[in-house]
Amino acid sequence: MKMLKSTLAVMTAAAALGISSFAQAGATLDAVQKKGFVQCGVSDGLPGFSVPDAKGNIVGIDADVCRAVAAAVFGDATKVKFSQLNAKERFTALQSGEVDVLSRNTTWTSSRDSGMGLVFAGVTYYDGIGFLVNKKLGVSSAKELDGATICIQAGTTTELNVSDYFRANGLKYTPITFDTSDESAKSLESGRCDVLTSDKSQLYAQRSKLAAPTDYVVLPETISKEPLGPVVRKGDEEWFSIVKWTLFAMLNAEEMGITSKNVEAEAKATKNPDVARMLGADGEYGKDLKLPKDWVVQIVKQVGNYGEVFEKNLGKGTPLQIDRGLNALWNNGGIQYAPPVR
Repeated sequence: MKMLKSTLAVMTAAAALGISSFAQAGATLDAVQKKGFVQCGVSDGLPGFSVPDAKGNIVGIDADVCRAVAAAVFGDATKVKFSQLNAKERFTALQSGEVDVLSRNTTWTSSRDSGMGLVFAGVTYYDGIGFLVNKKLGVSSAKELDGATICIQAGTTTELNVSDYFRANGLKYTPITFDTSDESAKSLESGRCDVLTSDKSQLYAQRSKLAAPTDYVVLPETISKEPLGPVVRKGDEEWFSIVKWTLFAMLNAEEMGITSKNVEAEAKATKNPDVARMLGADGEYGKDLKLPKDWVVQIVKQVGNYGEVFEKNLGKGTPLQIDRGLNALWNNGGIQYAPPVR
């Protein structure tokens, strides 16, 4: 009787707190497997992160995270469909179940992680807010922007962070908000505003789409912390774990030197116990996630490790030419780090 009362007390407390994991555990994975694909929410068009290519395929690092989830669940990275969402639409789409995961250059904050029924599964890209200006403006620092007109995308953390920065530095500005990043960039190009502000990665992406990219420069200041990563609905620990460990698998694979070219050979012949565990040659670590034994092999074989995905979408060989910086692995000067598969 004491055990029964204790169990009922825990369930009652959970209900009072709005915790529904007792009823919802596994619901997302079951629904995804039933329909046969992962529905992924991405941006409305951000080069390097998620944007349609010439054939209409969504490409970018955020899109590849979703492909990696599909590879883990189905063994097939093509079993994913994309919903292009602007900043205002993104959270509603996830909360309502329109998408299974949001992988859309979205900043991890306390209010989003605790007050919206959502949970972040990790950090795909460490970023920070900056400023893009036309070189003709003749400024070399954000502290020279007193009185500037600034284009900002509505529904983002940028609005508050820019307000805080200008107030802290005794500067005045006039904000002009837009629903999409493309509208903001076009307004900078047309001269409607003096400055475009956003995450620095987005500024590099938008600059690459301008008619004369070399006429514009990203100022040196980074005024905020913007950890960007995939988001899922709170209350389904199973799905949260799958998305989280998909990202961790990509990071661990890079750290161990496992690439899309050598992953199958390593899975068969490795003598390294850490690699053997990760690639399913030793133990049943996929079983705990309700995934196939070769889930990591499929992720890396079909999508790539984190470094491969970064370089393909954002690196020096792309129009964005972004340095790894903070997004290098922890043992190579950055802060990207994943727990071990053990």
